Amino acid sequence: MPGRLPKPGTLEVAPSILSADFANLASEIRQATDAGVRIVHVDVMDGHFVPNLTIGPPVVKWIRKCTQAILDVHLMITDPQEYAPRFIQAGADHITFHIETVDKPVQFIQELRRLGCSVGVTLNPKTPVESVLEYVPLCDMVLVMTVEPGFGGQEFMDEAARKCIAIRRQFGQSVRVEVDGGINASTAGIVSGYGADTLVAGHAIFGQKDRAGAIREIQAAAEGAGS
Repeated sequence: MPGRLPKPGTLEVAPSILSADFANLASEIRQATDAGVRIVHVDVMDGHFVPNLTIGPPVVKWIRKCTQAILDVHLMITDPQEYAPRFIQAGADHITFHIETVDKPVQFIQELRRLGCSVGVTLNPKTPVESVLEYVPLCDMVLVMTVEPGFGGQEFMDEAARKCIAIRRQFGQSVRVEVDGGINASTAGIVSGYGADTLVAGHAIFGQKDRAGAIREIQAAAEGAGS
């Protein structure tokens, strides 16, 4: 049975394996989950929708074997309708797609739910919030990209992050709001203050020797913004 996302408003740090050591991926994920992480973020890129290539369903299948964490699979690909079922079969618990890539979002969301998966829709930095408003009530999560998708280690874009405010104002706590890009202990409090409750961090976690300490630092910074 797929893992379920925590209810909206529950603050979660979601390490992105894009920055992990793929030769020791099971160990990398274990270090994160031992530190209390419940969501692992999996970036899937096709070299077409974004200028980078990452992983496919076989890698997700092997990740699934080594963790009970929720696998949050972010499809940065041109044809998510073709590949999403394969990722779900491989063990994805949650699928997030980009609104630009799907002609009939309602039908796609319904199909993902039929396959037993929770669903998210993504806003690129230049994508207006208005483009997803009619679909948000059908989703479990809105992913706000705070860098241009494709590569880790980019600089945080505050203007893009502010879209979280508009989403929270319109939908309250009915949906999770995830941010991805440039998230670290310095920016975690900013996005949490804007309303984000799911913080994707890659280099800020896997680029540090003390993974658990890095996760705690990001979590504390985000929680401090809401106190």
